[in-house]
Amino acid sequence: MHYVIDASYLGEYKVRIRFDHDEIRIVDLADHLDGPIFEPLHDLSFFQQFRVNHDIDTVVWPNNADFSPDFLYEIGESIDNEVACVSER
Repeated sequence: MHYVIDASYLGEYKVRIRFDHDEIRIVDLADHLDGPIFEPLHDLSFFQQFRVNHDIDTVVWPNNADFSPDFLYEIGESIDNEVACVSER
């Protein structure tokens, strides 16, 4: 089980998330906003209004939409991987 410690908005539908053990991943949720609860998140101004809820250890939006921290970890790209991809170009 992973826990979200901190999160910040990066642009579009990307969030920089710091998990327990200080691991940081870039999470792109663009392809994961399916279903009625996630519909408001298509509006980028609404998407940016997330916060970390430490009671459930994940990011939450004002309409109570959230993703499992384990799911966020799984789809996230490690910062090291991201830096490696940029340096190869």
